[in-house]
Amino acid sequence: MKSIIITGAGSGIGQAAAIELEAAGHRLILVGRTQSKLDSTLASLQKPQIHHTLSVDIADAEAFNKALKTIKASELNIFAIFANAGIGGENHYGEGDRWNDILNVNLTGTYNSIMESLPYLRASKAPVKHILMTSSCLARFGVPNYTAYCTSKAGLLGLTKALAVELASEQILVNALCPGWVETDMAKAGIQKLADHQENPYEQTYKEQMSYVPLGRMSEPIEIAKLVSFFFSEGQRSMTGQGIDINNGSFMI
Repeated sequence: MKSIIITGAGSGIGQAAAIELEAAGHRLILVGRTQSKLDSTLASLQKPQIHHTLSVDIADAEAFNKALKTIKASELNIFAIFANAGIGGENHYGEGDRWNDILNVNLTGTYNSIMESLPYLRASKAPVKHILMTSSCLARFGVPNYTAYCTSKAGLLGLTKALAVELASEQILVNALCPGWVETDMAKAGIQKLADHQENPYEQTYKEQMSYVPLGRMSEPIEIAKLVSFFFSEGQRSMTGQGIDINNGSFMI
């Protein structure tokens, strides 16, 4: 059985991906900062006993390395990582600026988790291995007061392209997803904060934000999860170095 590491597995896209990837026949290594959320994801799976959870901060590369060793990751035939963990929200220059926190998790943390997982991918006997990151449509365009988030997600696209070229000779494919609004707690919190700032009801602000999206809706986490499953399937052997937009039309090339 082949194994997949999922970071940010405690909720949202990560949790949906865990359910979808288990159904595809994979063993999972669920990574997140909060054990109770990882336990919730584990409880949603059909065979929780075959999977592993690691409560660790991906911004801490040494801790991530040690955590993998505790589950004897070298014996699990890890052929893919879904580097999905991230945090959102605004940042403002000056005291209390969240710039470092957001960059440390979204960009450095993703880099850490990929690089610490890479030796295990290289050791896998799978003919093709995969690295998939969660970027964002905000890597494509700017949003006021989201300088750190936009920068971190744009940085992931650069990381995707560089690693794709670097690892191509080893048959390790590297790609990124660029979702738009997705029905997650983080997205709802973002809309609620905007609603509070505007002193408007949540529903009014939600409708206003969806009016800017051609299809007028958020994606469901399961939609993203099904795309993740495709990227890790045997049918995907040609795409690498790509940022794939799945955003209900909010950004079109």
